[in-house]
Amino acid sequence: MFALNSKQQKLKRNLISTLKFRLYLLFNLPIGWLAGMKIIDFTEKHCITSVPFNWINKNPFKSVYFAVQSMAAELSTATACMVAIQGYQPSIALIIVDMKGKFHKKATGKLFFTCIHQSQAYDTAARAVALKKAQELSLKTIGKMSDGTVVSEFTFTWSFKQRQS
Repeated sequence: MFALNSKQQKLKRNLISTLKFRLYLLFNLPIGWLAGMKIIDFTEKHCITSVPFNWINKNPFKSVYFAVQSMAAELSTATACMVAIQGYQPSIALIIVDMKGKFHKKATGKLFFTCIHQSQAYDTAARAVALKKAQELSLKTIGKMSDGTVVSEFTFTWSFKQRQS
């Protein structure tokens, strides 16, 4: 188990606080706020995010638009990565370098995206600092409706690179 530093602990608390996370979205990712993205659960083992099915998130085919699904899916993988890079000096740059998505069923209800293997983000950040070169991490997330129907799967590849001092 990885021990979080004080900056990582603070960010984690802010992300799991509904009010603070909603304010973060409003000022930093307003389209996520408008779409209604939420972090449902964030532990060392997983991150679960959600996005509702409503008039602003739907496409002409009466399902959740693929881009809205992508946002909520990305958030489920990004949460641990964002926490993992906190507290390093010089700081660590974090960017998506690849994304793959598969769509299995029509998303006609509230969606929940679950990403496991959260601890790999902390190991990857530490490795980027130790080796002084960019490190990549691919994290998979699965999107399901409330009834358990799998509607989509995404894999996001993140690059961790410590900035020059």
